[in-house]
Amino acid sequence: MTKERELKALDYKKLSFNKTYYLTNQIKISQEKTVKRAFSLLELLVVILILGILAATVVPKIVGAGDKAKIDLVCVNMKGAANALKMFKLDNGMYPDTEEGFAALQSNPDPDKYPNYASSAYLEKLPKDSWKNKMIYIKTGNSFDIISYGADRREGGTDEYADIKYSECNK
Repeated sequence: MTKERELKALDYKKLSFNKTYYLTNQIKISQEKTVKRAFSLLELLVVILILGILAATVVPKIVGAGDKAKIDLVCVNMKGAANALKMFKLDNGMYPDTEEGFAALQSNPDPDKYPNYASSAYLEKLPKDSWKNKMIYIKTGNSFDIISYGADRREGGTDEYADIKYSECNK
């Protein structure tokens, strides 16, 4: 019996050693998992500096891009209206008078004056600028100009508030 007790005691010691070893390893592993690594203050400052430099160079270009895009869109719309005016001249031998304006491209203002008017309208809708205002048509001799008053919707102005003219869009 003594031998059996000794074997049981030895097994018990092995079992308690294995449990202790296992628990110790589990604690070490969990401690390693909970350790979080962080950025140093210097690394954060470098990243913030790089982002600041990028913002300083990119943001001014993006801010002005919206206004430039609207002006470019006005020029595109003016070119469409100009093409309709040119088709009108091909059919009728002259541009419509300033007083007749773009309305002459939607319906024949004077069948006696324009006997060769097309069977359908030259323009379906009156042209508008990017700010939803009507464009202005002016006949100048044997030519024409189309004007948009721009963002301020008033004649004159400078920079982004300047009038946009078809004659200047072609440059």
